[in-house]
Amino acid sequence: MKPLVLSLLFFCLSSALFAQDRDTLVSMGGKQVTLTPVVIRKGTNVPGFIKRVEEDSTFYKAFKNLRVLNYSATNDVRMFDKKGRVKSSLFSKTKQWAANGCRVTQVLEEKVTGDYYDENLNPNYYTGELYASLFFSRDTLCGQTNVISDIQRSIKGKRGLDKRKEQLKMLFFNPGKDIPGIPLMGNKVQVFDDKHSDLYDFSVDIQEYKGKTAYVFTLKIKEGLSVFKRDDVVIDEMTTWFDYSSFEVMERDYKMTYNAGVYRFDVTMHVEIDKFGEFLYPKLIRYDGSWGVLVKGSERGLFTATLYGLSVK
Repeated sequence: MKPLVLSLLFFCLSSALFAQDRDTLVSMGGKQVTLTPVVIRKGTNVPGFIKRVEEDSTFYKAFKNLRVLNYSATNDVRMFDKKGRVKSSLFSKTKQWAANGCRVTQVLEEKVTGDYYDENLNPNYYTGELYASLFFSRDTLCGQTNVISDIQRSIKGKRGLDKRKEQLKMLFFNPGKDIPGIPLMGNKVQVFDDKHSDLYDFSVDIQEYKGKTAYVFTLKIKEGLSVFKRDDVVIDEMTTWFDYSSFEVMERDYKMTYNAGVYRFDVTMHVEIDKFGEFLYPKLIRYDGSWGVLVKGSERGLFTATLYGLSVK
């Protein structure tokens, strides 16, 4: 009997070791989540992890910190025609000065082509308007703070272009949360809601990221969705790297599409987060997207912002 017992023990041990080298699919709160072997070995509290992903505020905090920091930036904005050719552009180097709750942007160098600006030096394009609202302040703005009490952003009192910019900021800063006021969107961006769990595949991994250990959380739409199911998707894919120890966002990539006829967009974003002292900040932001409203028409733009030379008073 000994050879049989040894064979059985060897088989069980081999099966256990083999299982540890394969991804594991678990059901959690109605979601199908793939866990890599390293996540299993680390004994990660996966329900707690996903809850922290849902409630993360560090990504938004990094952008809010720009309101209180001095920094230099290289700005590259390009607008394209229907054939994919650059029809107007902005390249500039700027310096933001921030102190005592006020901030202002100084343009150090600027090159403009095409019809990027109108006669009043306002961007002719929605993409340019959005970019300016994020990174430029021609006039001194006071009452600035990096407190994130307003993470639940609101469109109350906003109309027209200001309203559209605020809605897109909601998508940028807090993907996965409800966006009010966009025609026919409803709660389609609520990717963590149980009602949408059958639309996405979720995965959790642990990897090295720029010399640090990081959690990697990915969600992407399931393959083979019907046309009707696909219509319920706004965030097509999102991958976020979180610092293993602090759980601060280190990088996020995501793609979003939406088409309700009167309002549509197709946007890809890449954001790298770095740290200056205690301040998180977006070191690199890349946006490539098309956007359109029935009464305004469509446009496609690409912008890259590179921030450096940070300081604080």
